[in-house]
Amino acid sequence: MRYRLLAVVGLMFALVAPGFASAASKPDVKGLYLLTDYPAVTVQPGTTSTVNMRLRNYGLAPERLKLAVSGVPKGWKATLLGGGQPIAAAMPATDDSVNLDLRLDVPKDAAIGTHTLTVSAEGANGTHVTLPLAVSLAKQLPAKLAVTPQLPALRGNSSSDFSYTLTVKNDSGKKLLVSLAADAPHNFDTSFTEAYGTQQLTAVPIDAGKTKDVKLKVSPPSTVDAGHYPVTVQVAANGAKASTKVSLDITGQPKLELSGRQGLLSARATAGKESAVPIMVSNTGTAPAENIKLSSSAPNGWKISFNPKRIDRIAPNQHKEVQALIRPPEKAIAGDYVTTLTASSRGETGDANFRVTVTTSTMWGIAGVGIIGAALLIMVGAVARFGRR
Repeated sequence: MRYRLLAVVGLMFALVAPGFASAASKPDVKGLYLLTDYPAVTVQPGTTSTVNMRLRNYGLAPERLKLAVSGVPKGWKATLLGGGQPIAAAMPATDDSVNLDLRLDVPKDAAIGTHTLTVSAEGANGTHVTLPLAVSLAKQLPAKLAVTPQLPALRGNSSSDFSYTLTVKNDSGKKLLVSLAADAPHNFDTSFTEAYGTQQLTAVPIDAGKTKDVKLKVSPPSTVDAGHYPVTVQVAANGAKASTKVSLDITGQPKLELSGRQGLLSARATAGKESAVPIMVSNTGTAPAENIKLSSSAPNGWKISFNPKRIDRIAPNQHKEVQALIRPPEKAIAGDYVTTLTASSRGETGDANFRVTVTTSTMWGIAGVGIIGAALLIMVGAVARFGRR
C-alpha cells in the first residue's frame, strides 16, 4: 500500500511540475520599458556616438508608440534610429522588444560637462515610459590596442603553410585604421588576410570597443633547417602599438636529387644490350630519406632496372650510388633518347631526365658491310657478263 501511495504522489508531481516550472520561468513583470546596457556614457566633442536601447513590451497588447528625445543641448543633434533608418514611432509585439539607437552628433566647441537627455515612448491609450541618459563630455582618450593569437605555436615541415588567427581589439573611443606587420626570420614570407577571405591586407578598420579577427600566413623557405622560429606580430594606429609572438616548430624534410657521376645527365647504350649507368641519389634536405624506391620512364620497348632496387636510408647532405641497367630494344635506331629516372621516399620525390645515346651493335655493322660487299660483287659480275655482249 505504501508503494502505491508513493507511485501516485510521484505521478501527480510529474504532472504538476511542468506547470510550476512554466510559471517560475515566466517573469513576474508587466508593462512597457525603455532599456539600455549603459545609461551613462562619455563622448568626445566633435564626434558622433551611438547609444543602443531596447523598447520592451511585457504582457501588453501591441500599441503604436510615439518616440521623442528631450533635453538635447543647443548645437547638438540627436536622432533616433531603427534598422539603420530615422524613426518617430515603434510598435513592439507582446513579450517582445524593438531595438533602437540614439545617435548623438556633438559639436567641437561643446563645453566639457555632463548633460541629461531623456528618451520617451508614449501611446494613445496613456502608456508612457522614459529613459534618462547621462552624457558626459570629456577630452579624447589615447588610442589603445591589443592583439591575441588563438593558437600561438604550430608545427610542420618546411613545405607547410603556417596560418595563425589573431584577434585585434580597439580599446579606444573611436574607430581606428590599424596597420598590420610581422617580423619573421630571413627569407620567411608573411601575409595578412581577412579571417574568412583571401584578400591580402596591410591595415584593417576596427570600430571603437570592437574586435576583428585577421589571419597571418607564414611560409618558410624550402631549405630551412629544422628548429624553432619565432615571429613577432605588431599592430599600430594613432600612436598606439601592441605586439604578440607566434612560433613555428619546423621538422626536417628530405629532398631527393638524381644525377650521374660528376653531375652528368647523359649516358651511352647499345641496341639490344644491357648497359650499366652509375646514378647518384642525393639527399639535400634536412631529414633522413628512408625506404627510397627507384623507378623510370623510358621509350616504348626499353627495359630499365636498378641495382639495388631500393635504398634503405640516406642521411641529410649524403648520397648513394646505384646502377641503372638500361637495355634499348634490338631494333632501336641509333640516336639520342630521353629517359626519366625517379627516386621517391614517403611523399618526397626527385627525378632527372637522362639523355641516352644509342649505338647499333658491331655485328649489325659487319653484316651491313657484308651485304654491301655482296651487292657490289653481284653488280660487277653482271656488268662483266652483259658487257661482253
